[in-house]
Amino acid sequence: MIGPGAPKGTYSGRGVGHGFGHLVPGKRYRVVKAFTDFDREEHPVGEEWTYVGTAFLPYDDGRSLFVSADGEREWHIRMQDRAEEQGPVLDRLREYVVEAG
Repeated sequence: MIGPGAPKGTYSGRGVGHGFGHLVPGKRYRVVKAFTDFDREEHPVGEEWTYVGTAFLPYDDGRSLFVSADGEREWHIRMQDRAEEQGPVLDRLREYVVEAG
């Protein structure tokens, strides 16, 4: 993930602590199939983070995933749930991100 992230609580303190698909807040996940988010940032195989929550922006089909790689900082992974963008990844998220063991 690019950048230093935001301080803990930036996203988690704003009521985003909802599950999405198989993602459960507080659980740790690993990327097993690389994907590129809306900002064109690649999330490579092996990237790990704790899932914090999600938000949806209906007028742009925006899906935000909030995660923490280190337990101290939070990152915002922006996705767009459209076929020409990250919709196919969101539809098959279980193939891309699995619970870390």
